[in-house]
Amino acid sequence: MNATEIPTRRDWVGLAVLSAGLGMIVLDGTIVGVALPTIIRDLKMDLTDAQWVNSLYAVLLAALLLSTGRLSDRWGRKKLFLIGIVIFIGGSVLAAQSETAGFLIASRAVQAVGAALIMPATLSSVNATFRGKYRGAAFGVWGAVISGAAAVGPLAGGALTQWGSWEWVFLVNVPLGLAIFIGALMTVRESKGAKGRPGADIDGALLSGLGFGALVFAVIEGPSVGWWTPTSELRILSFVWPTSAPISIVPIAAAVAVASITGFIFWERHRARVQRSALLDLDLFRLPTFTWGNLTAAMVAVGEFAIIFILPLYLINALGMDVMGAGLVLAAMAIGAFLSGASARHLAARFGSPGTVLIGLGLEVVGIGALALVVSGTTPAWIVAMPLVLYGLGLGLASAQLTGTVLRDVPIEVSGAGSATQSTMRQIGSACGTALAGAALAVSLAVTLPAALERAGETGAEAEAIAEATRQSAGSTIETLRTEGSSSLGDRTDAVVSALAEGFADGTRWALLIGSIFLIIGFISAVGLRASSRTVPAAESTTGSIRTQDAPS
Repeated sequence: MNATEIPTRRDWVGLAVLSAGLGMIVLDGTIVGVALPTIIRDLKMDLTDAQWVNSLYAVLLAALLLSTGRLSDRWGRKKLFLIGIVIFIGGSVLAAQSETAGFLIASRAVQAVGAALIMPATLSSVNATFRGKYRGAAFGVWGAVISGAAAVGPLAGGALTQWGSWEWVFLVNVPLGLAIFIGALMTVRESKGAKGRPGADIDGALLSGLGFGALVFAVIEGPSVGWWTPTSELRILSFVWPTSAPISIVPIAAAVAVASITGFIFWERHRARVQRSALLDLDLFRLPTFTWGNLTAAMVAVGEFAIIFILPLYLINALGMDVMGAGLVLAAMAIGAFLSGASARHLAARFGSPGTVLIGLGLEVVGIGALALVVSGTTPAWIVAMPLVLYGLGLGLASAQLTGTVLRDVPIEVSGAGSATQSTMRQIGSACGTALAGAALAVSLAVTLPAALERAGETGAEAEAIAEATRQSAGSTIETLRTEGSSSLGDRTDAVVSALAEGFADGTRWALLIGSIFLIIGFISAVGLRASSRTVPAAESTTGSIRTQDAPS
């Protein structure tokens, strides 16, 4: 479609279908969070397992998106979208049948493969179909669906878990996926990118996957196996890293991550020099809007998924809320996102899209800071919800305008690679958000839980065991003591439960503050995004060589 061509009704319906496809993936990333405490209890998972349920999904997405972005450009975006829907539905069915933590994590990996085929195909299809003045409206719809699905996920997860079972947070993808599949067959147009360079960048895919995976592995496993010296044995299938090893596996994994990611960048430069196909078009990063926008998107994802992972554990375990109640509190983000989604275009007309992103990041920083200040072991639910509304307002503004801004200057023939790179950055942020928040929570709880018990007069070996069990179970021990503790603790039960709840709230506060640091980095990068938006790119579409020149004032 040319820039002057008017989108047809079919194109707009196709936009709705493609947005629903991505919305299903985003929903799946957030709907699990509020059901996670129930899943932890049913499958007897620990905090590390819980982190992997979310993080492995995001890591595999990040590792595969660059490859699938290239495939969508070559083989056809609609075709990859439909294949991805089928695989995603299959992974969802497997996840619902899980009886062990390992099977659930493996099922999430299958879902990730399907999601990796869907994501770049959808975004690049929208980028290829809507141009000119229609492009802003299309990406406004796109961003609103993303923020809305992310925010509604906790409420949907609470309802499905409370009135059905946690398996339904996965089974709901079956009817959704089938409806999207049929809709795509009827409305979405097939599109491909320009014929690219020869060869398949297998080495690049392996290096990027190894680098991102090792990074998240180090962050997640650090609190449980030791950051430098082994504190516990690590077992992965038949592989064992013993406590007698001279060094923990964590710094080794971190070194592998740094070496792999560095090697990946050099390898991609080599592929470009020899005129071979490369996963990552490094020339795109010569576009300032693309560079600053991707950094901003990653930081937004870190903050969002830190909240989505941490808060359900706090609400259900520390405050003793039921799953539906926790979902209602987290739905406050949806209220904010929907309110800001309606006003985002008006703000963008006045302040520009980059300015609107900056306003959104500012609201997110204030929201998460206020949330960290109000959490305690007895905070009323409505007080927790108030900062979430503010946070949701910022999330809606940032998400609605960020996607179009990042891809604004990307040539249409490499839109698949550009959208895949943006999606990859978001998924890296999602994985790191869960991993960093979980690690911060685990490290904090090791200090705050014993301190809270000591203030309540509980010391000694029994108190240490209770604190450690609470930390390892991500707080589910508190709920167990509420219902069964009287048999072992007698009249001390209420005091111990109150102390553990307060200690868990203190740990939650520190985890949220860690998340706020990344949002502050995102705010700073949004300042850079706004400044860089004053340049206008000129792209040589056949070579992918990109340069910028000053925009006319």
